[in-house]
Amino acid sequence: MNVLKRNNVVVKGNGNQPIIFVHGYGCDQNMWRFVAPQFEESHKVVLLDHVGSGKSDWSAYNMKKYSTLNQYASDLLEVIETLKLENSILVVHSVSAMVGALAVTEAPHLFKNMIMVCPSPCYLNDGDYQGGFEKDDIDDMIETLNSNYLGWASGITSVIMGNTDKPELTEELTNSFCQHDPAIAKNFAKATFTSDHRKELPKISIPTLILQVSQDLIAPMSIGEYVQTHIKNSKLEIIDGTGHCPHLSHPEETVAYLKNYLLNTVKE
Repeated sequence: MNVLKRNNVVVKGNGNQPIIFVHGYGCDQNMWRFVAPQFEESHKVVLLDHVGSGKSDWSAYNMKKYSTLNQYASDLLEVIETLKLENSILVVHSVSAMVGALAVTEAPHLFKNMIMVCPSPCYLNDGDYQGGFEKDDIDDMIETLNSNYLGWASGITSVIMGNTDKPELTEELTNSFCQHDPAIAKNFAKATFTSDHRKELPKISIPTLILQVSQDLIAPMSIGEYVQTHIKNSKLEIIDGTGHCPHLSHPEETVAYLKNYLLNTVKE
């Protein structure tokens, strides 16, 4: 199988330093359209769609293989190896932050830095750890996904996006969710919301930036602080705003934080 076609890989830019952008649940690479082009002059920009998302080869999707995040990490590594990328900067959003964590811990030699945008290693509340959801919440969500995926998608996207003053962003996210195959979307949601990758964080050995939004109902501030505490060489930056998708709702701030980090950290 053609790996680049499978993940709808797009490579742009004039630089030699690879910077890879990986989208979150229910999205595709188009969600980076306000951010990724800002790096084309200085970097080799790599965009991809997870299998089952966007313009990827949906025939490559296997329910069992993609029932955990590990296969998404394997796909990412395969793309990197196919393109023969070295010392890549990895920019990952939401659940793909843990896809990135899995890839980085498996093959740290392929990466120079990682930037996690609104990460969450575990969405379940567990004692002192507040992931944002009780087990009953997750169970109810999975049940709703099974019975009425489109209705669930229409409701959850406003929570994810926030920024009620920008309804067009919620509409875009809703349309993105609704374009997904419901069976694939349910399987990916289960892999996302029932996973627990807290043990992976201390294994991350490359410098990492955690970019958090101050008011995010999906990944609250406590999670950003938890991730920063458990990744040794990491830094936490806060965007003053709302929502779980700052690359859409606050693109200027997102680009500024990324560029500042690359300027002051990656070149060291």
